[in-house]
Amino acid sequence: MVKPTKAERKTTYDGKLCKLLDIYSQILVVAADNVGSNQLQNIRKGLRGDSVVLMGKNTMMKRSIRAHADKTGNNDILNLVPLLVGNVGLIFTKGDLKEVSEEVAKYKVGAPARVGLVAPIDVIVPPGNTGLDPSQTSFFQVLNIPTKINKGTVEIITPVELIKKGDKVGSSEAALLSKLLIRPFSYGLIVHSVYDNGSVFSPDVLQLTEDDLVEKFAAGVSMVTSLSVALAYPTLAAAPHMFVNAYKNVLAIALETDFSFRQAEQVKEYLKDPSKFAAAAAPVAAAAGGSAEVAKEEKKKEEVESDEESDDEPMMNIFGD
Repeated sequence: MVKPTKAERKTTYDGKLCKLLDIYSQILVVAADNVGSNQLQNIRKGLRGDSVVLMGKNTMMKRSIRAHADKTGNNDILNLVPLLVGNVGLIFTKGDLKEVSEEVAKYKVGAPARVGLVAPIDVIVPPGNTGLDPSQTSFFQVLNIPTKINKGTVEIITPVELIKKGDKVGSSEAALLSKLLIRPFSYGLIVHSVYDNGSVFSPDVLQLTEDDLVEKFAAGVSMVTSLSVALAYPTLAAAPHMFVNAYKNVLAIALETDFSFRQAEQVKEYLKDPSKFAAAAAPVAAAAGGSAEVAKEEKKKEEVESDEESDDEPMMNIFGD
């Protein structure tokens, strides 16, 4: 079999990428730092069906995207170019973006702390028996980890933050974690950006639920309402509040002057004779009290029925025996 030349490989890759850009309108841009070939193969198998994982050199991907945009006139795909920084790949999909993102996250694997590696998380060594013999205490002394000898083995007294996020792993830290059989890091494809029909957004958007959207929408409507009322600028959200405020103002004028209208007459009557207001409020209070009494009676009835059922159960067991 003749091995393809470098130019032929580039042409093949360019054709594959352009074909995927024509077929798929949703793309996840993922970071692939410290991801091995076997792990990547498992991810491809897990996504097989409605998604395709494509890795490659950034310069080659950028050139193919620009050329395809010029050829097809689809300038939306140029939004992908600024995202191709670092060790990244593309996941083309027709499925639900959130589900695909969650599926990718399943394929993280544990990894040891290697010397010189930048820690992606804080590494905390838990307290407890290490199983190491007392001759190994030098490792703990170098790292200022408080220990004691318990039943012939080294025991860590308190939890210790061994490595902070963003720091490089030193030789002593790596050796200690290896002796303790701790694999503190986990690596996999991490979604950095989401491309959907020309729009680019953070993967955090995929975690939003309908309740979150309703809450944010309500907060936005509240802000628009407050601003509209303060500026006396009529909007659909502020209209009910403006009508109520206007009614209050007109009612206040009517109460202080001889001017009157139908809705103000009843208020004036209540102010002249407060007993009328009490009489009007009595039926409402009685109805509320009646509802409470009905609810209380229904609750008592349910409790009685529950007690009767519990009393019947032993008799049924006796006859059953």
